[in-house]
Amino acid sequence: MDISADQPIFVISVAAELADMHPQTLRQYDRLGIVKPSRAPGKSRRYSQRDVNMLREVQRLSHEGVSLEGIKRILELENQVAALQSRISELTEELGRRPRVVDSRIFAAGAAGDVVSLARGQRPRPRSQAMVVWRPRAIGQ
Repeated sequence: MDISADQPIFVISVAAELADMHPQTLRQYDRLGIVKPSRAPGKSRRYSQRDVNMLREVQRLSHEGVSLEGIKRILELENQVAALQSRISELTEELGRRPRVVDSRIFAAGAAGDVVSLARGQRPRPRSQAMVVWRPRAIGQ
C-alpha cells in the first residue's frame, strides 16, 4: 500500500518532531496561513509529508533571516510557478496530440513595399520585366 505525500497522517506532535520544531510554532504557521494542514473530524490538525517538507523549508528560510511575511510570499510564488509549469506541460502535451498543419503561405515584400502572400516555391514578381540586375564580376572574367 503506497502512501501519498499529500495524505494527512501526522498529528501535530509528530509533525513538529519530524520538522524539528515546537508544536506551538506549527499552530502559529497555521494561523498565519504559511502551512495549512488538513483537519480531522475532531478539528485536530493532520499534516502530510508534503506539509512536513514545507515546514522544513520554512525553518530553513527563517534561519537565513527571511521574515514570516517574506516566507509566506516565497511559498505563494513557488506554488504559482509549480501551477504554471504544470499548465505548460498540459499545453505541450495537447499541442503534441494535434495534427500538424503545414502553412503553405509565405510572405514577402512586394514592389511597392507592401506585404504579399506567396505560395511555397513562388518568387515575387520583379518591379519591371525589363529590370537590369547589375552584378560585379570577378577580375579576370
